[in-house]
Amino acid sequence: MGLKWIDSLEIALDLIEEHPDVNPTQLHFTELRQWVLDLERFDDDANHCGERVLEAIQLAWIDEAD
Repeated sequence: MGLKWIDSLEIALDLIEEHPDVNPTQLHFTELRQWVLDLERFDDDANHCGERVLEAIQLAWIDEAD
């Protein structure tokens, strides 16, 4: 089963694997959105993403990176 926008922690973990040297606090939401869409396991409508969703993914990434 593919990842959906609500799977912020799982998405963050995949992003950490894909982009291990990236500081998530320095990432623009437009770039973050594209990276999520590019994830192999991601399978959701690109239009169902808003700023709050991206913020949740970014916060999960920051938490996991610490």
